[in-house]
Amino acid sequence: MSVEKGFKRVTFELMDKLLGVSDLEEALSGSLEIIARDLGSEAGAVWLLDKENDILTPAFHMGPADISNVTVRKGQGAEGYVIETGESLLVSDATWDPRFDGTAFDRKGLTTRSLICVPVKNADEGEIIGCFLLINRINGTRYGEEELEICEQAAALSAKTIGEKGFYVVPEEKKQVLVSLKGVTKDIENGGKVSSILNGVNLDIYKNEFVVLLGEPGSGNTAVMNIAGGMDTPTEGTMSFEDMDYSNPTDEWLTQFRRDFASLIFKSGNLMPNLTVLENVQFIAKLAEDSISPWDALDKTGLEELAGNYPSSLTGSQQLCAAVAKAIVKKPQIILADDPTALLSYDESIEFLSVIQSVVSDRKTTLVMTTQNAEIAKMADRVVRFKGGKVLSIKKNLHPLSAEELVW
Repeated sequence: MSVEKGFKRVTFELMDKLLGVSDLEEALSGSLEIIARDLGSEAGAVWLLDKENDILTPAFHMGPADISNVTVRKGQGAEGYVIETGESLLVSDATWDPRFDGTAFDRKGLTTRSLICVPVKNADEGEIIGCFLLINRINGTRYGEEELEICEQAAALSAKTIGEKGFYVVPEEKKQVLVSLKGVTKDIENGGKVSSILNGVNLDIYKNEFVVLLGEPGSGNTAVMNIAGGMDTPTEGTMSFEDMDYSNPTDEWLTQFRRDFASLIFKSGNLMPNLTVLENVQFIAKLAEDSISPWDALDKTGLEELAGNYPSSLTGSQQLCAAVAKAIVKKPQIILADDPTALLSYDESIEFLSVIQSVVSDRKTTLVMTTQNAEIAKMADRVVRFKGGKVLSIKKNLHPLSAEELVW
């Protein structure tokens, strides 16, 4: 592929993509996805510079390694070299290039063989605001000058759009890992045939974050949620919770884990029909070693006036809000919700998501939600996209939307 032909194709795709984006995150992630796909990259990342602290953080990354919580200082590694010098970096062979001393991906187990890293500059002021990093080519060939030029031109085009949409980075503190999945696979047997639903997932989930696992049915997002919530175990790989290994637990361990640490929200609400809303919440509170007042849980979810109602008299969103009250009453460290809005109308979904928003706002629990709805993902701190049983990409929402701002 010639530079001219390759650049024309990438330029057309980028312009088509960038014309339709509504926010900075979408501009950044969309640009990298196009460049990485066209250059056949194994992994890639968009790094943004916190100018106050001279630290780079990944806003979006693709590939098999989770680098969400990794930071890079100016001048450190390939990414920091580009930020410090303002020069593009092409490493055709990482085994001998003296400028190369690793990338964030190497820290997470992905060996860099070849890379391109180019600065992204504010189109108006010319200051460096971050960089695009591409790691390895899937076909095993090395990056060359042609790929570098294509990437530089594409970064310049992306920077223009970024400048038009405004840009600032909110400094982040290092987050504590709550759940860690490493090399997780999951096989299921059906009719004597074994099929894989997870194929080497590496993912960290942090304390007090709201993370959405986005994917179509069969993509693997629900399987990951089930393992993270102690409802299933991996075929291979490890799952740890606060550094405790739950990869091969006994049934007794899993039962205790779900009782003490996790709460589950099902799309049906899963309420006991012969108990009132209050009694449903009280039942869970009695099972917990430490709980908040059931009335406080109902107040948090806006159901105080419906405390005496039975589930059959509630709307779909009200039943799910009651499920949220059941979830939070035992003060869990992690709440897991499997595609909760799937059976709701738009108005009911917004009503329920507003309650979810109030629950995560106090940052006292981790919330993991699976969904097929990319619009809902805009509420989350991070969006993990799944495809074919693997993590396809991870994006940080720099400015999460409120439930009322969502439209679909």
